[in-house]
Amino acid sequence: MLISIRHTTRYTYDVPSRYAIQTLRLTPPSFAAQTVLNWTIEAPGIDEAVHFTDGFGNAAALVATNELHTEIEIVAHGRVETTDCTGLVRGLREAAPVRIYLRQTAPTKPDAAIREIAAAAVGDTPLERLHALSASIRERVDYETGTTTATSTAAEALAQGRGVCQDHAHVFLSAARCLDVPARYVNGYYVSGASEPEAAHHAWAEAYVDGLGWVGFDVANKVCPDDHYVRLACGLDAASASPIRGSRPLPFGAASMTERLDVVVDVKEVVPSQSQSQSQQ
Repeated sequence: MLISIRHTTRYTYDVPSRYAIQTLRLTPPSFAAQTVLNWTIEAPGIDEAVHFTDGFGNAAALVATNELHTEIEIVAHGRVETTDCTGLVRGLREAAPVRIYLRQTAPTKPDAAIREIAAAAVGDTPLERLHALSASIRERVDYETGTTTATSTAAEALAQGRGVCQDHAHVFLSAARCLDVPARYVNGYYVSGASEPEAAHHAWAEAYVDGLGWVGFDVANKVCPDDHYVRLACGLDAASASPIRGSRPLPFGAASMTERLDVVVDVKEVVPSQSQSQSQQ
C-alpha cells in the first residue's frame, strides 16, 4: 500500500519566548514492513539540527530556536510504501537489548488488577497467550476519546474501563512484562478503514516471542499491524517514544506562560490513477 502522510504540530504561547529546544522523532524507518520513499521535516532550526539515533534505535533530530517567537510549527510529510508482514517485525535496526523492555515505568506500573488480567491469559503457546491477553484487555477497556489524558496510567485506564490506543498499549505492556515477556510501545500512523478507532496518529504494542522475534499487537483495533500501519518510533512507553519532546525556559520577567498545542495528522492511501496503472503494465 502506498501511504501519504502529513503530520503538523503547532505550539502557541501567550507570551513571547526566545529559546526552545526539541527532540524530533518524526522520521519513520525503512524495514521489511515499510519503505520510506520520501520524507521531509520542516521546523525552525532543522537546517542546523543534530541528527542521531537514540537508545531505542529511533532516528532523532535535536533542533533549537534562538529567536523571539510566539509560535512554533513542525511539519513532517512524505510517502511510505507498506507490506503486510502479519505483525512480524523484520529488518528493523535494534539498538537496545531485548531485556530492556521488561522494565516497568510510571505509566505502565502494574497493580493487582493488571497482574490478574495477565495471569488469566491462557494459550497453548506464548503467542496464543499474548493474543488472549490483547483480546482480554480490549474487552475490559472500551475505546472512548476524552476519558483519559496523556498522563493517565495503565492502572487508571483499566480501572475506569475506558481509554484510547495509548491506554490499550500501556495496559498490554504492563501485563506482558508481568508475564516476563519483553514489550515495547510503538507510535506511528494508521490508514483507517471500516473499523474503529479512526485516529490517523496511532499507537500499538510489540512483544518479543522466542523463535519469532518482535510481534505487533494493536489492542485498540483487535488486530496485528498490517499494511495499513506506518511505524514511527518505539520506546518503553508513550513518553519515551513521543514524536516531539522539548523544553523552553520561562521568558525573563514572566510569572507564567500558557502553551497551546494543536496537532493535525492527515494519513491516506494513494491510489494510482488509471493512466498510471496502465503505464506500469
